[in-house]
Amino acid sequence: MNKFKETNDLQNNKGKTWVLIALMFTMMLAAMDTTIVSTAIPEIVADLGGFALFGWVFSIYLLTQTVTIPIYGKLADLYGRKPILIIGSVVFLIGSGLSAFSWDMMSLIFFRGLQGLGAGSIMATVNTLAGDLYSIQERAKVQGWFSSVWGMAAIIGPTLGGAFAQYASWRWIFLINIPIGIIAIILLVIHLKENAPREKHHIDFMGAALMLISGTLLIYTLLQGGESWKWSSSTGLIFLSSTIVFIILTIVVEKRSPEPIMPTWIWTRKILTGSNLAIIAMGAIMIGPNMYLPIYGQSVLGLGAIAAGFVLACISITWPISSSLSGKLYLSIGFRNTAMIGALLIIIATSAFLFIPFDGSVWWIVADQLILGAGFGLLSTPTLVGIQSIVPWNQRGVVTGSNMFSRYLGQTIGAAILGGIFNSSIRQYLENAPSRLAASLPKEVNEVIDVLQSVKTKGDVADYLQHAFYFASHHVYLGMTITAILAFLFLCFLPRHFPIIDDDKNAKE
Repeated sequence: MNKFKETNDLQNNKGKTWVLIALMFTMMLAAMDTTIVSTAIPEIVADLGGFALFGWVFSIYLLTQTVTIPIYGKLADLYGRKPILIIGSVVFLIGSGLSAFSWDMMSLIFFRGLQGLGAGSIMATVNTLAGDLYSIQERAKVQGWFSSVWGMAAIIGPTLGGAFAQYASWRWIFLINIPIGIIAIILLVIHLKENAPREKHHIDFMGAALMLISGTLLIYTLLQGGESWKWSSSTGLIFLSSTIVFIILTIVVEKRSPEPIMPTWIWTRKILTGSNLAIIAMGAIMIGPNMYLPIYGQSVLGLGAIAAGFVLACISITWPISSSLSGKLYLSIGFRNTAMIGALLIIIATSAFLFIPFDGSVWWIVADQLILGAGFGLLSTPTLVGIQSIVPWNQRGVVTGSNMFSRYLGQTIGAAILGGIFNSSIRQYLENAPSRLAASLPKEVNEVIDVLQSVKTKGDVADYLQHAFYFASHHVYLGMTITAILAFLFLCFLPRHFPIIDDDKNAKE
């Protein structure tokens, strides 16, 4: 009897419900922790100072979360999901409490990194537990619930963060995590029944250390390249070459390890490779609207900050719905074909944005976001459930971790590439400005928003900068369209039928 069967048999329906609630609570912590901070930026900087370092409050959280996901996934396979999730949640809560008592920007950055270390466990194990506890038919609905958590986080996070910053203290955006996290941990302790493996294992400390170093170098290089230094500069080349060297060292060590953190078969099995590459592409596409759609809405369409935020959040309406409905599709037409439909919807949404005129209605953007969300739900859920279903219990944590890692790696790659496209488009527009406007235009890309939002900026200058944002945003969506086509091509190489390993005899593709 494998561990999935043992875990599933130990859970009654009531217990499963409470565990699902606990998993959604823990997922909410990780999902909301970026959005809730964003609206409190002015108050945090006014209190702690260090505005030049504030970007690292977000970056360090993303970095430590992403690089630890594969390690937590492997540990969950070795020692069970329950202890790894609880330990990670405790680390997250400790990081939250310490962040609330930060005394300067450097301390806040350090404690946010600690939060990210805990969030990595949450992202790796929550989805793995869903694969353990629910059959193939049920997993799509569960993923829909998880997707709805992200949707709620996109709306509740900024609102709650702004309310705390305005009416209480920004420190409450971290303290609010503690009661929610404690409730989730109590529910897991009481209701999650799991027979964790008790045999001794070889822990690949060297592989884990090299993976942390290579992952950190990779993500740091992608985050800083083109911003803090030019890619062709000596600094850029040093970081790129160091990243490549450590990735090679990691691969060599992992091949020799009896129980590697990231087994080589993750990237040699066609189904896993194709699915993860498609998720990397999806992650890169996801970051585009998050980074530039609010700016587009405010600078081009003239929306307020709240209205622009709600336009962005429209993606959260169709994502959980399509994710829930994907189960019926992949049970009838297969995981690959369902994911390909999702990729086609993403291609339609990203390419449709290119045809929106300068004076287009905001409802065009809303419709585009709704289609994009439907595509994400139909792509992400079948690929995750599909790879979980082709491996036994003791490999499910690794493949789930690789899927989550791929999504966040994709977001980092997307932020670097799309950021480069946007900045270079704006820069080119400024350099090619008519001589009669050149003196009134900002000289640096970073100054464009401030100049455009200034009450003194009117007439031809404002119109020119709005057109600059319009074309730069369209270039970003062109890059997203190309990436969506790549995702579709990656899925084309997957087999139509997946070789399912599942204890539910009635669950067939």
